[in-house]
Amino acid sequence: MAAPSLAKHRPKEKNPFHTHTGFPGLGVCFETEGKTMKKVLFATTALIATASMAAADVRISGYGRFGLDYNDRNSNKITDPNYNGISETTITSRLRLQFDMSTETDGGVTLGARFRAQAESRDNAPGGAVFNGARFYASVGGFTLGVGNIIGAIEGMPGLYLETKSAGMGIDGAGFHSLVTNVAANVAGQFFNWDAYSSAGVGANGLEVLYSAGAFGGHLSYSTDNDTVVGGVRTAIGGDRIAVNLSYTFGDWTAALGLQDSDTIGEDKTVLTVAGKLGQFGVRLAYADNDGIDKFGIYGNMDIGAASNILLFVTSEDAADAGAIAQGRDNRDVTVGNDRGGEGESYGIHYSYDLGGGASFEAGAVKSSNDQTQVQAGVFFTF
Repeated sequence: MAAPSLAKHRPKEKNPFHTHTGFPGLGVCFETEGKTMKKVLFATTALIATASMAAADVRISGYGRFGLDYNDRNSNKITDPNYNGISETTITSRLRLQFDMSTETDGGVTLGARFRAQAESRDNAPGGAVFNGARFYASVGGFTLGVGNIIGAIEGMPGLYLETKSAGMGIDGAGFHSLVTNVAANVAGQFFNWDAYSSAGVGANGLEVLYSAGAFGGHLSYSTDNDTVVGGVRTAIGGDRIAVNLSYTFGDWTAALGLQDSDTIGEDKTVLTVAGKLGQFGVRLAYADNDGIDKFGIYGNMDIGAASNILLFVTSEDAADAGAIAQGRDNRDVTVGNDRGGEGESYGIHYSYDLGGGASFEAGAVKSSNDQTQVQAGVFFTF
């Protein structure tokens, strides 16, 4: 069984380029040995390479995207209250190159790994390509064991992300305010506070087990952080995260339940999603209790003609409960005229047009509950 597809930031890979691993057939020769030595070298190299091709596979794929991002939270006008030195409109771009490697043992167990190189630019801050942490896996039947830069059980939940190329709004996700698991935008550490495959970093270096059988799916993940030690003195205690999701598909509908327990304050989660079809409409409902901050989401999309799709969403984030406030995770709009706490509604619209050849035009606009507006448009292409 191949490795499960990654969800986040997880567009479908189209027409991947296939190659095989093995020793290259280099034209190396030793003149002192004459033609006989040349023939032996080439024959031996070809034999080794052929044996490797039969046993292992390397797939290279990826995607590119580029466009414009308008963000009213940015300003390069020194007299503006939002002044941060960044223009309201900037170029956003990403190029991702993905390597998937696998081999199968005589016993039928598939062993594999994945890693990526990714160059990204946001808010007029260009970045070069770096390799991320590797994810390794072993699969047999409906069972997969993953280690390293793991997917994570919350991240891999069906129905968590939008059905778009960026898995969010616009060309790069536009902040992913559409996720019910992202809350309290005004508090550090409350967005993406779960284990997830990292395309630009090393990831959680965890352990996960995935199982599927018919309509049922299950995913258990675990990670732990080391203590921080400076000069022989512990300055921070490492923590554990454990998460699980269970899903069941019935007809055109899939329901999923996710749970996370973490040693870090504010990271416990209970997540529910239900997604399916009503005629030509795709419908999804989602809810999360984010350790005392509830958030609900309603999502819908439909095809327009043969090449277009439109998606809309609304989320509603409740005020933090007393426990979350005591922990310093207060998302309330507590002062007159202050709408940046995260409490309230976010809504957005996304449009996609298929250009053919694995390319599409993507555009989206989102007004988030922390009083931020983003509008994006650009192109996306896979290879």
